[in-house]
Amino acid sequence: LLLEQFSPFCQTTLGRLIESIPAASLARQDFSMMGRPWALTAEEYLKLADESEYASWVAAFGFRPNHFTVLVNALKTFEGLPEVNTFVKFMGFNLNASGGEIKGSPKDLLEQSSTMAQAVPVEFSDRTHPVPACYYEFALRHATAHGKLYQGFVAASADKIFESTNRS
Repeated sequence: LLLEQFSPFCQTTLGRLIESIPAASLARQDFSMMGRPWALTAEEYLKLADESEYASWVAAFGFRPNHFTVLVNALKTFEGLPEVNTFVKFMGFNLNASGGEIKGSPKDLLEQSSTMAQAVPVEFSDRTHPVPACYYEFALRHATAHGKLYQGFVAASADKIFESTNRS
Protein backbone atom coordinates (compact mmCIF):
# COMPACT_ATOMS: atom_id res chain seq x y z
CA LEU A 1 0.00 0.00 0.00
CA LEU A 2 1.30 3.41 -0.95
CA LEU A 3 -0.15 5.36 1.98
CA GLU A 4 0.75 8.75 0.54
CA GLN A 5 -1.71 8.11 -2.31
CA PHE A 6 -4.67 7.59 0.04
CA SER A 7 -7.04 10.10 1.59
CA PRO A 8 -6.17 11.75 4.91
CA PHE A 9 -8.77 9.49 6.60
CA CYS A 10 -7.10 6.35 5.29
CA GLN A 11 -3.61 7.58 6.14
CA THR A 12 -4.63 8.58 9.67
CA THR A 13 -6.59 5.38 10.35
CA LEU A 14 -3.90 3.04 9.05
CA GLY A 15 -1.24 5.04 10.90
CA ARG A 16 -3.24 4.68 14.15
CA LEU A 17 -3.59 0.93 13.61
CA ILE A 18 0.13 0.50 12.99
CA GLU A 19 1.05 2.61 16.02
CA SER A 20 -1.25 0.57 18.25
CA ILE A 21 0.61 -2.72 17.60
CA PRO A 22 2.12 -3.73 20.94
CA ALA A 23 5.93 -3.71 20.69
CA ALA A 24 6.12 -7.19 22.19
CA SER A 25 3.98 -8.49 19.33
CA LEU A 26 6.62 -7.56 16.78
CA ALA A 27 9.04 -10.04 18.34
CA ARG A 28 6.57 -12.94 18.36
CA GLN A 29 7.50 -15.86 16.14
CA ASP A 30 3.85 -16.23 15.19
CA PHE A 31 3.50 -12.53 14.28
CA SER A 32 2.16 -13.37 10.82
CA MET A 33 -0.65 -15.39 12.40
CA MET A 34 -1.60 -13.25 15.39
CA GLY A 35 -4.70 -11.70 13.91
CA ARG A 36 -5.92 -8.17 14.61
CA PRO A 37 -4.11 -6.50 17.53
CA TRP A 38 -6.06 -3.22 17.32
CA ALA A 39 -9.54 -1.89 17.86
CA LEU A 40 -11.51 -1.08 14.72
CA THR A 41 -15.11 -0.09 14.15
CA ALA A 42 -17.25 -1.49 11.36
CA GLU A 43 -17.66 2.05 10.04
CA GLU A 44 -13.87 2.47 9.81
CA TYR A 45 -13.65 -0.88 8.00
CA LEU A 46 -16.33 0.15 5.49
CA LYS A 47 -14.77 3.55 4.89
CA LEU A 48 -11.34 1.96 4.34
CA ALA A 49 -12.94 -0.54 1.93
CA ASP A 50 -14.28 2.33 -0.17
CA GLU A 51 -10.65 3.23 -0.90
CA SER A 52 -8.86 -0.11 -0.74
CA GLU A 53 -10.30 -3.58 -0.35
CA TYR A 54 -6.87 -4.83 0.65
CA ALA A 55 -6.29 -2.16 3.30
CA SER A 56 -9.72 -2.85 4.78
CA TRP A 57 -9.10 -6.63 4.75
CA VAL A 58 -5.84 -6.23 6.70
CA ALA A 59 -7.52 -3.77 9.07
CA ALA A 60 -10.37 -6.26 9.70
CA PHE A 61 -8.31 -9.45 10.05
CA GLY A 62 -4.87 -8.20 11.05
CA PHE A 63 -1.85 -10.36 10.45
CA ARG A 64 -2.77 -13.69 8.86
CA PRO A 65 -2.67 -15.17 5.39
CA ASN A 66 -5.50 -14.11 3.11
CA HIS A 67 -4.99 -17.03 0.73
CA PHE A 68 -3.28 -20.35 0.21
CA THR A 69 -1.97 -21.56 -3.13
CA VAL A 70 -2.35 -25.08 -4.50
CA LEU A 71 0.36 -26.07 -6.99
CA VAL A 72 -1.65 -27.73 -9.76
CA ASN A 73 1.52 -29.32 -11.14
CA ALA A 74 1.68 -31.52 -8.01
CA LEU A 75 -1.91 -32.79 -8.31
CA LYS A 76 -2.20 -36.37 -9.56
CA THR A 77 -5.92 -36.55 -10.39
CA PHE A 78 -6.29 -33.44 -12.57
CA GLU A 79 -4.76 -32.84 -15.99
CA GLY A 80 -4.77 -29.06 -15.74
CA LEU A 81 -6.40 -25.92 -14.46
CA PRO A 82 -9.68 -26.29 -16.43
CA GLU A 83 -10.28 -29.67 -14.75
CA VAL A 84 -9.45 -28.24 -11.32
CA ASN A 85 -11.88 -25.37 -11.91
CA THR A 86 -14.64 -27.76 -13.00
CA PHE A 87 -14.15 -29.79 -9.82
CA VAL A 88 -14.06 -26.71 -7.57
CA LYS A 89 -17.30 -25.40 -9.08
CA PHE A 90 -18.90 -28.86 -8.82
CA MET A 91 -18.05 -28.79 -5.10
CA GLY A 92 -20.04 -25.55 -4.77
CA PHE A 93 -17.33 -22.91 -4.68
CA ASN A 94 -17.51 -19.74 -6.74
CA LEU A 95 -14.50 -18.87 -8.86
CA ASN A 96 -13.09 -15.40 -9.34
CA ALA A 97 -14.14 -14.50 -12.90
CA SER A 98 -12.46 -11.07 -12.98
CA GLY A 99 -10.26 -11.17 -16.06
CA GLY A 100 -11.56 -14.67 -16.84
CA GLU A 101 -11.56 -17.75 -14.63
CA ILE A 102 -8.00 -18.54 -15.72
CA LYS A 103 -5.55 -15.67 -15.53
CA GLY A 104 -2.23 -15.83 -17.32
CA SER A 105 -1.18 -18.25 -20.03
CA PRO A 106 1.53 -20.76 -20.93
CA LYS A 107 3.30 -17.84 -22.64
CA ASP A 108 3.36 -16.05 -19.24
CA LEU A 109 4.69 -19.30 -17.71
CA LEU A 110 1.91 -19.08 -15.12
CA GLU A 111 -1.81 -19.81 -15.18
CA GLN A 112 -3.93 -19.12 -12.12
CA SER A 113 -7.48 -19.25 -10.85
CA SER A 114 -8.97 -18.70 -7.42
CA THR A 115 -12.09 -19.13 -5.37
CA MET A 116 -14.06 -16.16 -4.14
CA ALA A 117 -13.75 -15.56 -0.41
CA GLN A 118 -16.91 -16.24 1.54
CA ALA A 119 -18.03 -13.60 4.03
CA VAL A 120 -17.64 -14.41 7.72
CA PRO A 121 -18.93 -12.43 10.70
CA VAL A 122 -16.16 -10.24 12.11
CA GLU A 123 -16.46 -8.74 15.58
CA PHE A 124 -15.61 -5.05 15.44
CA SER A 125 -15.50 -2.77 18.47
CA ASP A 126 -19.01 -1.45 17.75
CA ARG A 127 -20.78 -4.41 16.09
CA THR A 128 -20.41 -7.58 14.07
CA HIS A 129 -20.22 -7.18 10.30
CA PRO A 130 -19.62 -9.69 7.46
CA VAL A 131 -16.26 -9.50 5.71
CA PRO A 132 -14.96 -11.68 2.83
CA ALA A 133 -12.39 -13.95 4.49
CA CYS A 134 -9.77 -16.13 2.79
CA TYR A 135 -9.60 -17.84 -0.57
CA TYR A 136 -7.71 -20.57 -2.41
CA GLU A 137 -5.55 -19.92 -5.43
CA PHE A 138 -4.64 -22.61 -7.95
CA ALA A 139 -1.39 -22.11 -9.86
CA LEU A 140 -0.11 -24.06 -12.86
CA ARG A 141 3.55 -23.21 -13.42
CA HIS A 142 5.24 -23.85 -16.76
CA ALA A 143 8.89 -24.68 -17.38
CA THR A 144 11.32 -21.91 -18.24
CA ALA A 145 13.84 -22.20 -21.08
CA HIS A 146 16.17 -23.81 -18.50
CA GLY A 147 13.61 -26.52 -17.70
CA LYS A 148 12.75 -25.29 -14.20
CA LEU A 149 9.23 -24.32 -13.14
CA TYR A 150 8.64 -20.58 -13.25
CA GLN A 151 8.69 -19.19 -9.70
CA GLY A 152 7.61 -15.60 -10.31
CA PHE A 153 4.22 -14.01 -10.59
CA VAL A 154 2.42 -12.00 -13.26
CA ALA A 155 1.44 -8.58 -11.90
CA ALA A 156 -1.66 -8.21 -14.10
CA SER A 157 -2.93 -11.61 -12.95
CA ALA A 158 -2.04 -10.97 -9.30
CA ASP A 159 -4.21 -7.83 -9.28
CA LYS A 160 -7.18 -9.88 -10.50
CA ILE A 161 -6.51 -12.73 -8.06
CA PHE A 162 -6.54 -10.27 -5.14
CA GLU A 163 -10.06 -9.31 -6.15
CA SER A 164 -11.07 -12.65 -4.60
CA THR A 165 -11.62 -10.83 -1.31
CA ASN A 166 -13.59 -7.91 -2.73
CA ARG A 167 -16.97 -7.23 -1.17
CA SER A 168 -18.83 -7.03 -4.50
